[in-house]
Amino acid sequence: MIKKVLAALLLAVILIGALDAWSYKDALRYRDQVAVLMYHHVHDTDQSSSTVSTALFRDQLNYLKSKGYHFITLSEFKQFYDGGSVPDKAVLVTFDDGYKSFYDYAYPILKELDVPAVNFVVTKDLDDPLAPSIPALSRDQIRQMLRERPGRYDFQCHSNNLHFKQGKTAALTGQLTRDDGALETPEQAVARVAADTKACAQRLNELYGSDHAADSYAYPFGIHSKTAQDLLTQAGFRYAFTIVNEMATRANPQLEIPRVNAGNPAIRPELLDKQIMLRVESVKPFP
Repeated sequence: MIKKVLAALLLAVILIGALDAWSYKDALRYRDQVAVLMYHHVHDTDQSSSTVSTALFRDQLNYLKSKGYHFITLSEFKQFYDGGSVPDKAVLVTFDDGYKSFYDYAYPILKELDVPAVNFVVTKDLDDPLAPSIPALSRDQIRQMLRERPGRYDFQCHSNNLHFKQGKTAALTGQLTRDDGALETPEQAVARVAADTKACAQRLNELYGSDHAADSYAYPFGIHSKTAQDLLTQAGFRYAFTIVNEMATRANPQLEIPRVNAGNPAIRPELLDKQIMLRVESVKPFP
């Protein structure tokens, strides 16, 4: 009997040691990189592949906190890309599309849990926020959030009016058919995108009351090109986010920052944790 008890104790010690060793390796390899999470719509009645409920959203954030993740601001993320440090297991929460549901449902949870975030806004919707099929944020709502938690919540560019495709052609990167039925020339397409990008920056700068606040961009549909990147740079944008499902490291160009999709209703908290850790291993495998 004593031998069995001793054997059980020895096995427990071995298992605890193995778990401790794994945790140690886990911490060592998740350094100097960021899981940039991508969301779109938080809502309790709307349903889609990019809509999560308030309960799931809260559970995801709480679970990541319980697993030792550290949520950072957009400013801290930009400092990291410029050579600064970030905490181990760093996470940046991002939203695309500038939906009003961010203000109604996501923002209260983010405030409650003290989790910073950035929302990439389609700025043409600021003129008539209730016009889109999914209502958009208003200027007053954005200004309120900027005022209430300075530096914790940011609003950046998802284009002014290029969040659409014409057939299979993305408005940001392709030549569109004009109202008269003629196809844009390459020069006309470049002029259109350049004007749109400058308009998005201007509208955001007005919200912030600063000439240089707009410096980050999320590509509509994740589609981009070298020409689009050059036009972003000319408009003052230094960082741009894709939908490539990887971890963000300084090895990624600043205009091709990847993100991990967290905004699908099938992604339970435990699965989100696993998806992040699998991508950490693919980026920086433990020796």
